[in-house]
Amino acid sequence: MVDITPVLPALLPLATLLWIRAADHSVSISRNNWDSEYDYIIVGGGSAGAVLANRLSENPAWRILLLEAGGSESVLSDIPIAAATLQMTPIDWAYQTEPQEASCFGLINRRSRWPRGRVLGGSSVLNYMLYIRGNRRDYDNWVRMGAFGWSWDDVFPYFLKSEDNRDPSLAYNGWHSTGGYLTVSTPPDATPIATSFVEAGKFVGYPNIDLNGPLQAGFAIPQGTIRRGARCSTAKAFLRPCRKRPNLHVLTFAYATRILFNDHKKAIGVQFDRFSLTHVVYARREIIVSGGSINSPQLLMLSGIGPAHHLASLGIPVVADLPVGDNLQDHIYPGGLHFTINAKVSLIQRRVVTLPNILTYFASGRGPLTALGGVEGLGYIKTKYTNFSDDHPDFEIHLLSGGPTSDDGQTFRRVQGLTRELWEEVYRPYIPYDTFSMYPVLLRPKSRGYVRLRSANPYDPPIIDPRYFTHPDDILAMVDAMKISIAVGLAPAYRAMDSRLFETVFPGCEIYHMWSDEYLACLARTYTATIYHPVGTCRMGAPWDKTSVVDPYLRVLGGVSGLRVADGSVMPQIISGNTNAPIIMIAERLSDFIKGRKLPPIKPHLPGSLKRTGIGLTNYNHVENILSDLSRNIVNKAK
Repeated sequence: MVDITPVLPALLPLATLLWIRAADHSVSISRNNWDSEYDYIIVGGGSAGAVLANRLSENPAWRILLLEAGGSESVLSDIPIAAATLQMTPIDWAYQTEPQEASCFGLINRRSRWPRGRVLGGSSVLNYMLYIRGNRRDYDNWVRMGAFGWSWDDVFPYFLKSEDNRDPSLAYNGWHSTGGYLTVSTPPDATPIATSFVEAGKFVGYPNIDLNGPLQAGFAIPQGTIRRGARCSTAKAFLRPCRKRPNLHVLTFAYATRILFNDHKKAIGVQFDRFSLTHVVYARREIIVSGGSINSPQLLMLSGIGPAHHLASLGIPVVADLPVGDNLQDHIYPGGLHFTINAKVSLIQRRVVTLPNILTYFASGRGPLTALGGVEGLGYIKTKYTNFSDDHPDFEIHLLSGGPTSDDGQTFRRVQGLTRELWEEVYRPYIPYDTFSMYPVLLRPKSRGYVRLRSANPYDPPIIDPRYFTHPDDILAMVDAMKISIAVGLAPAYRAMDSRLFETVFPGCEIYHMWSDEYLACLARTYTATIYHPVGTCRMGAPWDKTSVVDPYLRVLGGVSGLRVADGSVMPQIISGNTNAPIIMIAERLSDFIKGRKLPPIKPHLPGSLKRTGIGLTNYNHVENILSDLSRNIVNKAK
C-alpha cells in the first residue's frame, strides 16, 4: 500500500547494520555447485518447497536438491507494509490473466495482474502475511470429494507442527502451538481504524474472535507470519535453520524446463536452465513439483502430463492424459468500498514513510511499517446465500487502513492495473483525504477457470483464465457482502470518525442508482481484484476420479511413478481463508507421507474461555437501515 523505495538508498547502510542485529537477515542459503544425482529433487523453493526441503533433509541418509528459479529475499521484502511494492519487480513472475468477459472492466485490457513469488520463499515473500487456516468444513469437504485422509482432524496437527505463536493471549488457548519453525504474531501497533473494525463487527452481529479458533464467523485484528515486526517467509522460517545440513543443496536461478521419464513413465530427472546453460539432474527416489498453481501445471504440461488434445496441438509427446490446469479457483474482491474519515490515523504513505518510523522499525520492530501490507482487520461474515445455522461464512472482509489513494497513485494503482479513466474519475479527487477500505472476499466461488500452455516454449508465460463472475451466483453473493461491508464502514465506531463513502461514480455505472444492487454489481465487475489465492490446477482426489491429477498421497496419476505435486494446486476446492498457511500444512503432511509416518488426528479441546452459546450472524436490520439512510441522502442531494 505504500512505496518505501525512494528513501532506501540513504538509509540502506544503517538499515543493514540494524537488520543483521535485529533479524539475522544476511544468511547465504544457495550454492553454485551440485551433484548429478539426489534421492529427492524438489522443484520450486516457495511456501511448500522450502518446507519439504527442511523436513526431508532431516533424514541424513537422503540427499535433497531444491531448485528455485529466482534468488533470495532482501531487506525491502521483509518490511510488512511494503508488500505491494514487491509486485512487478524481479522477484515476481508478474503474470496477467486473459481479458475477462464478465469482470475487470476497469482494469487495463480487462486483465487481472497476478503476482507470484520468483524467489526463495515463493509467494510467502510477496504476500500480505495473513495467518489463516480456513474452516474445518473445507477439509471435511475435501474428503467427500475424494481427498481421503485430509479431514480437519487429520490436517490440524500439521498446522500446529509448523506454528510458533508468540502472542500469549492466543498461543495457549488450545488452538495454537509454540516451538515450530513458522513465527506467528500480531503486529504490535494497530491504528484506531483497526480497533474500530472489531467494534463495528459487533454492530452488524459478529463477535471479536480468534480467527483460527473454534468458530470462524467473527471479526478480529489478524495474526501474521511476522517475527519481531518483520516478514517471516518460509525461506527464513524453514531454510535458514537447515542451511548447514550437508545433505541439502539449494540451487537458485535454476529454471526447470522439463521433467524426464524413462520408458516405464517413471520420473527420473529434471532439466533446468541456469545462466543460459542447460543441465540435467537425476532423482533416485522421487521428484516433487512445488511450483505453485501456475508453474506446477505449466511444468507438468511441458513434460507431457496434461490434457492430451492440448499437448498434441503443441507437438508435446503425451506421457499421461490428465486434467492438469483445470479447476482453477481464486479469491476475488471488489474495489470501490472506500471511506473518508476526519482523523489523521490512516496509513498514508507521506505520513508513514518517515525517517523516525523507519528507524523505529529497524531498531525495535515497531511502528506503522509492521502493518500486514496495510491489512489491519479480518471479518468473516455470512450473506443470505449461505447457511445461517452453520459456522461456514462465505465472505471474509479485509480491512485496509487506507486505499488506492494512500500512496498518491504511485504503487497500488500500478500493480492493480487501474485504467486512467477509473483513476481520474474515482480516485484522484480523494488523494488529500485519510481513508480506509472494505474488501469483501468471495471465499468459495463457483466460477472455474483454467491454465494452459501458450506454446511449447517454457519461457512463454502460460494462458491464465480465471473466468471471474461467469457463474451468476458469485455476483449475487458479492452484492450482498458489499452491503454488509458498507454497514460495517458506516457503523457507529466509524461514524465517530465521520466516515463517509466515496461519492465519485464508477465509469460505466452512471445509469444505476448509486449504492443500489445494480450499481454494486457494476462496481464489482468494473474493479475486480484478486486477493492472490489461485489454487486447484492439479486437483487431488480419488485415483478413479477422472477430474483428479494426484491421489491423496499427492502422487501423479495416469500410470506415472516417482512424481508428486505439493502446493496450492492440489486443493480440490479453495479453502475459506488465506491460502499460505494451508499450503505450508500440505507440505508438512507430504513430508510425513514420504517418511512413512503420520501424526495422529487431533480434536482440539475447547477451553471454557472460548465457549460461545451462539455463532455470528448478520444483523440485517442494521444493514438495511444504513442502506436506506444512504439512499435517502442521495435523493435529498439530488433535490
